[in-house]
Amino acid sequence: MHKTQITLPANARILVVKMAGIGDLLLATPALRALRETYPQARIDLLVTPDSAGLLNGWEVVNNTIVLDKYLFDQPKQLLKNPQALLKLKELWQTLRAGNYDAVLLLHHLTLPFGRLKHQLLMRATGAKWRIGLDNGHGWFLNVRVKDSGFGAMHEAEYAMAVAEAAGATIKDKKLVLPLSEVEHQQARAIVYEGQDAESIARPLIAMHPGSGSYSTARRWAPERFAQLADRLYADVGGQLLLMGGPEEKELHQQIIGLMQSAMPVRSLAGRGSIKTAAAVLALVDLFVGNDAGVMHLAAAVGAPTVAIFSLSNHKAWGPYTGDASSKRATVVRLDLPCMPCFYSGHLLGTPEGCATRDCIVQLGVDPVASAARRMLKNTYQSGPYAQL
Repeated sequence: MHKTQITLPANARILVVKMAGIGDLLLATPALRALRETYPQARIDLLVTPDSAGLLNGWEVVNNTIVLDKYLFDQPKQLLKNPQALLKLKELWQTLRAGNYDAVLLLHHLTLPFGRLKHQLLMRATGAKWRIGLDNGHGWFLNVRVKDSGFGAMHEAEYAMAVAEAAGATIKDKKLVLPLSEVEHQQARAIVYEGQDAESIARPLIAMHPGSGSYSTARRWAPERFAQLADRLYADVGGQLLLMGGPEEKELHQQIIGLMQSAMPVRSLAGRGSIKTAAAVLALVDLFVGNDAGVMHLAAAVGAPTVAIFSLSNHKAWGPYTGDASSKRATVVRLDLPCMPCFYSGHLLGTPEGCATRDCIVQLGVDPVASAARRMLKNTYQSGPYAQL
């Protein structure tokens, strides 16, 4: 008979499964912290993908990180085409068995049939007594179940915390965590200030991320809109612009720079430093504006005033999360069309590339984003130079 909540031994061995990108893993950090605070003597291991493997390095909450490239097993035919992948599964099985886990926490929705099969096999491979996760009607293999009411019924961070609570954890702090070293902060200061004093550079320091993960490029607001937004903000508040992104987004950055009409100082930081260095850069900025993507979650995690542009994806599930419903340091700008969201809606995956016309992003103009940006600067610096915006 299944349960809705258990209490683990003080020295429990716990495996948390979050095989996703950097944004999704960040949203799991309040749940991980709650597990550590509740079970300070426990061993807490984390199963992640290569994309997010180093994100939480140096965080005392996690004892060990296990890495699995889940994309090798996204479709059954991949195993047939690449039999060597079976060796990796054998190695993973041995690692999981050696963990002697008391409980395994699955921080994923049971959305697709093959995904449900993979998660079932993975959880059973651990040999753990307790298998804890979200149940949308397909969680028969779980013996501690948390009701899954669909994408956006709760924020993804809240769903993760609900799974931790089902394992007996007490939630005291809902803020995201991103451990950054002094070296990463130093690298960020060198990139941003370029040898100048922090007080002498042009402010506000505005960061924008015009890209998105390759899984859904339809979430990208048009480059010309980012250029127009930069020009508008420069006319309003001055300052300088940092374009954030990976090396694959360098061409996109150059396109935006070429479209800008103002004299706003602008630099592309595409590929400059690691993900964690980028997060340390975002900790220095006065404003961040970006698409629904991992960089947006980095900004929210380090406390940057954040304006997130949403379109086909579910903002109630993946909007910037501050852990405080009354916080004014993060906001979402989106249209309100009857068809939105079409990506992660209800219990369905939906359409990652949206419809043919993509009205939800194409029709989103510069005015509402610029207004949100000005409002964010005013709210954040009520007694400073932007209070009159």
